[in-house]
Amino acid sequence: MTNIVAFGEPIGQGWTQIGELALALVLCTVIGLERELAQKAAGLRTHTLVGVGAALIMLISKYGFSDVVGPHVGLDPSRIAAQIVSGIGFIGGGLIFVRRDAVRGLTTAAVIWMSAAVGMACGAGLWLLAIVVTAGHFLVLYGYPAIGRLLPRSKWAPSNLTMTYRGGQGVLRNALAACTDRGVTVAEISTEQVEEGTGGRVQVALTLRGVRDPGDLAASLSEIDGVVTVRAGDEERSTD
Repeated sequence: MTNIVAFGEPIGQGWTQIGELALALVLCTVIGLERELAQKAAGLRTHTLVGVGAALIMLISKYGFSDVVGPHVGLDPSRIAAQIVSGIGFIGGGLIFVRRDAVRGLTTAAVIWMSAAVGMACGAGLWLLAIVVTAGHFLVLYGYPAIGRLLPRSKWAPSNLTMTYRGGQGVLRNALAACTDRGVTVAEISTEQVEEGTGGRVQVALTLRGVRDPGDLAASLSEIDGVVTVRAGDEERSTD
């Protein structure tokens, strides 16, 4: 029977490693707070736990076998850390769903993946890269949409619009007429009764062509009597 002989006390349990875990906690808390305020499926707790967990696994991969591995035994420290990348896919996959041919949750899933990367960077001692990537997170989420609105848009590029309204008031007819008046073509339409009964809420998904400014169209439709909310891309207009 082979006995495992300890070659020494495990290393990697000093203040440096605690500081790396603390940095992962702070950075991923900031990322998670932004997602929480945006009311996304994965918020403060999820992003924080993913980041700190990734940092800890990274530290285990670096130091976790120092007490049982001899000085002349080669060990690939990336083998355990590499499983973070594949394992986080299960969490990200659970955040992505398709409804009426519209894919939701991709950005939040990507942020979860990035939180794991930030945690890994902290665990690897690459604290500067972790801070820069965290700052880049806010640049991408808040700066890029503004840049995207400045880019020229093809007139016939499809635009998806989701509108919730009170049934029985001719709201959909008025909304379609407003689109026609703007020269917008309705390529596809699907409705779902959200609330039963007269005046119950109905949700309609529209695929439109010829929309120059989706946000402006959403603002216009939100002014129609009976409209509750209008969502064009990531922008939502509410009349409540």
